[in-house]
Amino acid sequence: MSLQQYIKELLYQHECVTVPNFGAFLTRSVPVLIHPDTDVFSPPKKEVSFNSLLKSNDGILANYMAKKEKVSYEQALRKIEREVIVWKQRLNTQHLSFAGIGEMQLNPHKRISFSPYGSINFDLSSFGLERFTRKAIHPLKINESPKSPPIMEKGKNDNMMFTPSKKEEKKEKSPLVRYAAVGVIGIVLIGAVYYFGQEYLASEKAKATEMAQKKIKSNVQKATFDLGALDQVDLNLEALPEVAEQAVMTTPYFSVIAGSYRSIDNAEKKLAQLKANGYDAAFTEINPEGLHRVAYGRFTSKRKALNLHNFIRFSLQEEAWYLEEK
Repeated sequence: MSLQQYIKELLYQHECVTVPNFGAFLTRSVPVLIHPDTDVFSPPKKEVSFNSLLKSNDGILANYMAKKEKVSYEQALRKIEREVIVWKQRLNTQHLSFAGIGEMQLNPHKRISFSPYGSINFDLSSFGLERFTRKAIHPLKINESPKSPPIMEKGKNDNMMFTPSKKEEKKEKSPLVRYAAVGVIGIVLIGAVYYFGQEYLASEKAKATEMAQKKIKSNVQKATFDLGALDQVDLNLEALPEVAEQAVMTTPYFSVIAGSYRSIDNAEKKLAQLKANGYDAAFTEINPEGLHRVAYGRFTSKRKALNLHNFIRFSLQEEAWYLEEK
């Protein structure tokens, strides 16, 4: 499945879907619109827009792709980066189309201009609703009073059998139609009362639960505990250097290594160069061979380290490798 299809599926669930190092697709809710001139009724919907300034990876697209294709998060992120490079190259010469979402191109200022298609409503609450034209209501015409039937003269056609007219037959059937209509209306009213009653009960239950939680939180915050007076205890502790060093090293670090040097002077020169280029460079642990490692950055977050590593390798196309320090 293509990356564009993943973006379209996520727009039904999220208001913002960010493509790392490219931009973000945003949805905005639009209420019901009734055009007074044309009497066209438009249901609620979500319009799609694009912001090229939001490029930071929020993990939504990469996690969704990893679950769909059953790959790791890092593999999905690398696939997205390769696709973004192709998109940027294509935008330099032609339009870039996203099926069901919209089309984008570069304007004269070399910035991305996005035009949504508007053919898909990403608002799940309006699923199945379509635009329609409201028909005008015309006033009813008052029926003319029926003409009185002609009076038969006595003595003529006495033996003629009386046959009811079609109007009388319709009058006999009309009560059944009225009863059926009343029954249908009654069923609709019962269903509406049940539905809205369930909605009301669920809303009241949610309100009561929220009030109870707030009250419990308030009581816990106000509660005080009398633990009595505690005697002072003097403790003499001596920390062994080896134990202290082991305690410090229990926190794992994730680094993006720029190079390893046997000479400390060369390592310090590389460190100064990276800091001059704007990196938060630092030394890592000395490796077992006694080499001094210089890192582009040293993090306690694995995701930040991987993002920097992928950016240097695939975007800047420079040499770097990933290291976990434990």
